[in-house]
Amino acid sequence: MPADKKLIELKNLGASTVNILNSIGIRTQQELQAIGSVQAYRRIRQRGVHVSRALLYALEGALLDKSWQSLDPALKAQLVQMAERIDQEETAAETLAR
Repeated sequence: MPADKKLIELKNLGASTVNILNSIGIRTQQELQAIGSVQAYRRIRQRGVHVSRALLYALEGALLDKSWQSLDPALKAQLVQMAERIDQEETAAETLAR
């Protein structure tokens, strides 16, 4: 995938998703690739934007140049587990910091 590809040109990403990504500082395909789908999804949720897991799948699909519906169910489960594990680790760290 060319590094200079605009977000709007990636599979699964429409104008609304691109605007949300821009709001968290992701403006290019290269920036999305660098942060990864899980961290991008988490940052969106941390901003209080209510999104479903389909967005997580869409972001990963955009990076893989695949429709999110065609992602392997095992990959989808792995993405969710990664996001949940990071959430749990951050919650534990916050609790210890208190």
